[in-house]
Amino acid sequence: MEKQNNILIVDDTPENLQVLSKTLSQQGYKVRGVVKGEMAIKSATSSPPDLILLDIKMPDMNGYEVCEQLKKSSQTRDIPIVFLSALDEVFDKVKGFKIGGVDYITKPFQIEEVLARIENQLTIQRLQKQLLSQNEVLQLEIQERKKAEEVARAASQAKSQFLANMSHELRTPLNAILGFSQVLDRDADLTIKQRDYIGIIHRSSQHLLELINGILDLAKIESGQVSLNESCFDIYRLFDRLEEMFQIEARQRQLTLLFLISANVPQYIKADEQKLRGCLINLIGNGIKFTRSGNITIAVTPRENPSPANDFELELVFSVRDTGMGIAAEDMDTLFDAFVQAENGKQCAEGTGLGLAIARQFVRLMGGDITLTSTLGRGSTFEFNIQASHAHCTEECDRPNRRIVGLDSTQSPYRIAIVDDNRENRLLLAELLGSVGFEIREAEQGLEGVRLWESWHPHLMFVDTRMPVMNGLEATRQIRTLQREQVRNAQTPPSHRTAIVALTASAFEDRRGEILAAGSDDFMHKPFREESIFEILRRYLGIDYVYEERPPTKTGRERALSNPNDTCILEELAAMPKNWLVQLEEAASKVREGLVLELINGIPADKSILANSLRDLARDFRLDRIAYLVEKVRSI
Repeated sequence: MEKQNNILIVDDTPENLQVLSKTLSQQGYKVRGVVKGEMAIKSATSSPPDLILLDIKMPDMNGYEVCEQLKKSSQTRDIPIVFLSALDEVFDKVKGFKIGGVDYITKPFQIEEVLARIENQLTIQRLQKQLLSQNEVLQLEIQERKKAEEVARAASQAKSQFLANMSHELRTPLNAILGFSQVLDRDADLTIKQRDYIGIIHRSSQHLLELINGILDLAKIESGQVSLNESCFDIYRLFDRLEEMFQIEARQRQLTLLFLISANVPQYIKADEQKLRGCLINLIGNGIKFTRSGNITIAVTPRENPSPANDFELELVFSVRDTGMGIAAEDMDTLFDAFVQAENGKQCAEGTGLGLAIARQFVRLMGGDITLTSTLGRGSTFEFNIQASHAHCTEECDRPNRRIVGLDSTQSPYRIAIVDDNRENRLLLAELLGSVGFEIREAEQGLEGVRLWESWHPHLMFVDTRMPVMNGLEATRQIRTLQREQVRNAQTPPSHRTAIVALTASAFEDRRGEILAAGSDDFMHKPFREESIFEILRRYLGIDYVYEERPPTKTGRERALSNPNDTCILEELAAMPKNWLVQLEEAASKVREGLVLELINGIPADKSILANSLRDLARDFRLDRIAYLVEKVRSI
């Protein structure tokens, strides 16, 4: 069996050289032999062998010196050297190992021992080479993986930058639309119809903003940047606004939109209103989109036995049921994946395939999950649950009813500077703040903002972060530097410090630390609401406002029952006993007015609004309407 390994034998005794050469050759090794140390070094350097058998006692240069020379050269340092010597002292063996030998064979030797030791060293050498080769491959794979990670990181950064830019470009005009709709709504001379139209513009723009945020939310979800933002809110008012948003489209499609809230659901809860609204908007929008006739029913009920594994005291179950196209069984498994649409969705050529994926992530973040049941051609029901807490009605919950109309007469004039390269944004803030009594001056870019501060010393500055010539952060740094210099020179007291609020239209500019480090006191994301603007002015300037008190908004139950034509009356009917509903429907269908009034009089006192509404219908001879409403409740 050919081994094909090269062995160099170094021994000044020809007989030893001859015996070893013959024996190793017979074993399949390629053998070279030399009798002097210098010749060994030259031979090993010119054609490095796989192993060297080296005698120690030789003339001119002994084996130790040869070994030391070979270990100094990069060409020969890795060749394994086995000493072959008659020296049998421990000192000699230890010295051989110290200078680089891998083994030591004592003369006279047995040829079998020499062969075994040679094969052992060559095996070690082969394994080392394999290990080195594998290590090189591994290092290459690691380098390739690092390159791939760098490419992926660069792609992710490019995507985030693209989304940040798109966010800025889309949200900036929306800021103007939403903002000016709020400014127009402050006009006391508006007619009721004009105010309704402005409300539609505002709600539709808000809906468009939420759709844009959907794309951004998906990217945030992927990067783990989304978190809960809980607040106290009126869930009845939330349902009212959703009904207002979708009622026109539902009527245009000749669909019935039903919003039902169980009587056990508290009016005020603490949860993430924005994410809950986003989930419901997506599910209701899908229900309307894929329903040609019939109804979409949105209901919320409390779960009687919430899971004891969490600290929340309330678990709410929401359902959105439609009588639409339905979803095929083969589409259900992937329907909640990003960018995936069911076959019906593809045929309609509507949507991005993101809504359900985002809704599921939001629901899970709120401590629940979402399920789907559907029959093709008969409709679908999406159901999800969230964890919430009871909340008490506070000023914060009622804030939308209180509009700021001016500054308290005891307040000194406040100077507000607006630094933004976008004319519409400047005009929006100027109109809004000027209408309540603030003194306003504007600048188109950062350097002008610095000069405006030097000449006018405003109490507060709104500074956009993205501007030409000098961006908002650099302008803020320069203002803070100038301010510190004036304080040191006793030109201005520290109490006259200007508050600076950074403005950004990008939802992806996660630069809180950088913004605050530049000297900003706070920052706001565009589009912003007028309530947020006034609140941040109150926080940093201690302003007292004059409010216009509006009549309190009716809850979903009160508003619905004050208008018998509103489908939300079904909520109260649904809470009545089933046998009573059967009797009422039968009496109304048979035009038995006396029995209808008798049944209405039996309604409990805590449902007086329902009783009065049905009684008004009966007195107007609208028993057909009563029968229709009861039939609707029983069919749900």
